[in-house]
Amino acid sequence: MQTLRAQMIEFIRDERGATAIEYSFIATLVSLAIIAGATMIGDRLKTLFETTAAGFKS
Repeated sequence: MQTLRAQMIEFIRDERGATAIEYSFIATLVSLAIIAGATMIGDRLKTLFETTAAGFKS
């Protein structure tokens, strides 16, 4: 059975959690980029459709 000190040292040296945090950070950045891009495309499409609709009304 390990002593408390040995368990704490092992816990501090363990880097498995750091990898999970890095992957979640990357996934968050990719998600934000997709949301920003979709918003920009949506705004442009809205403007295009409004312009087209206004052209039919004239």
